[in-house]
Amino acid sequence: MTAIGKDGFDLTRRTMLAGAALGLAGATTSPAHAYSAAQSRRTRPLPSDFLWGSAISAHQSEGNNTNSDAWIAENVTPTVFKERSGDACDSYHRYAEDIALAAGLGFNCYRLGIEWARIEPSEGHFSNAELDHYARVLECCRSHGLRPIVTFNHFTTPIWFAARGGFEVADSPDLFARFCGRAAEHLGGLMHMATTFNEANIQLFVALFPLAETVRNAAQAMVDACRRATGSPRFSRLAFADPAISTPLMIEAHRKAYDAIKAVRPDLPVGLSLTTTDIQPVGENSLASQYRDRLYGDWVAAGRSHADFIGVQTYTRLLVDSRGFVAPPEGAEMTDAGYEFYPAALGNTIRWAHGAIGKPIFVTENGIATDDDSRRIAFIDAALDSLGDCIADGIAVHSYIHWSLIDNFEWTSGYDKHFGLAAVDRRTFRRTLRPSATHLGAIAKANRI
Repeated sequence: MTAIGKDGFDLTRRTMLAGAALGLAGATTSPAHAYSAAQSRRTRPLPSDFLWGSAISAHQSEGNNTNSDAWIAENVTPTVFKERSGDACDSYHRYAEDIALAAGLGFNCYRLGIEWARIEPSEGHFSNAELDHYARVLECCRSHGLRPIVTFNHFTTPIWFAARGGFEVADSPDLFARFCGRAAEHLGGLMHMATTFNEANIQLFVALFPLAETVRNAAQAMVDACRRATGSPRFSRLAFADPAISTPLMIEAHRKAYDAIKAVRPDLPVGLSLTTTDIQPVGENSLASQYRDRLYGDWVAAGRSHADFIGVQTYTRLLVDSRGFVAPPEGAEMTDAGYEFYPAALGNTIRWAHGAIGKPIFVTENGIATDDDSRRIAFIDAALDSLGDCIADGIAVHSYIHWSLIDNFEWTSGYDKHFGLAAVDRRTFRRTLRPSATHLGAIAKANRI
């Protein structure tokens, strides 16, 4: 992992993928010849209820999420964040503009997050005003013909929750389930589907990487600064918690939240979203299967018992030999986030989820960081080809949701990584559609793959 400027280290989930090779040479940033839009084949009609859409998260787009643990972490010294989220994309106030943008492209669903830190600003005290705000957001989706897919937690928690120890405290599952139940009760029938955690296995993903001592020390120094800022020696952020302690508690939290949502909305499909990197073996005695087991752990069992569907979230592949991660092939194209351009990973992870968990599959995130929009179009086409091959083989896949609708705050790497179908002016907040947006929208309108 390399430092970004003088202010922080790149520890985002998407850009963590770039650390798999950890200094190994071999890849380039020149466009690969393996994928092109011309290869796209769109002849197979899909069911009328197939979901096409784009994703957005609360903290990354809303702005001024001042009561969250992420806001504290961004603003302490030292920090691993390159810059502060600040106003983000001002989607808290401009949500109607974003929703209209998505609907105008021809999508029929909208994946978004509700922010726990806003809804329960202090322990046990819920804000009806904020719940009403999110109800208006969902009503706006419905009025534009978009079915809302709601994420109850997208990496952030309230400050009070982090200060008491986050998901490293025994009663944390009950607190998370209480929040989910209260939100589900208020938002009622406005939700079309929901997931508890975004990428529930994120900590197991991070644990796969042999982080350099300087990076570990920098992250620990930031957490220590958060503890001083909150006056709590127990401060714990989800992404930096000890997975040996927090993962079992998060699995319990998912199960209890699933039950709590179902108690008030028994008909609402509630799923499990996972980070589903395509781990491929290289050579003899590859450790790929062991790495795969470590990535998913006991979340596979949780998906089988407490999920109506699995949310697949895939960006690339990782290569593993008998010693660990290896570099991408010589000459492989790399995205701006620093990992290999490999859209076929989507089909491979769909096949993994189908075989390992056996629940209906929804692609809830797939995308690319690039400032060359022609490569985004090529990525989308090739990813959809791999998804189409899965459907042709009889695998039930029910959505393609692109990350993201707009360029937004990409965690520790700030605003430098552009995943959006639309660019956002950081001063005026003006949204400008890229050609990839209308390209994907045309595919969605045709509903063929």
